Amino acid sequence: MRESSRPEAAFVLLLLQSLLWMGAGMSAIPFAIAGETAMAALGVATLLLAVGTCLIGIGVLWGRRWARRTAMILEAFCLAGSLLLLALPVGANHGLVAWMVNVGLPIALLVVLRKSAARDPALT
Repeated sequence: MRESSRPEAAFVLLLLQSLLWMGAGMSAIPFAIAGETAMAALGVATLLLAVGTCLIGIGVLWGRRWARRTAMILEAFCLAGSLLLLALPVGANHGLVAWMVNVGLPIALLVVLRKSAARDPALT
């Protein structure tokens, strides 16, 4: 029986998502320096989310069941929020990059993380 590479794929996708959130958090810091104090809290919260996502990815790579469940819950919330943001007319970016990062990446992670114990014993 061949071992699956789905945990490694999930780790890479979670690491990519973590890096994107880290970039978003770092880009909020200059606004905090310029006087927007709420952006400091938003930047720190985004950076903490990025670190947490990276740790969840490590847990998925190590085969921890809690990490897989947490990643699936996080991606479901990300997908729901992104679809809501794209559906409402609030001036959000509707370009191809926004669709790929905000919709495509969570869907890909949910597909990779779905449980299929009969076919993939690595994710049990």
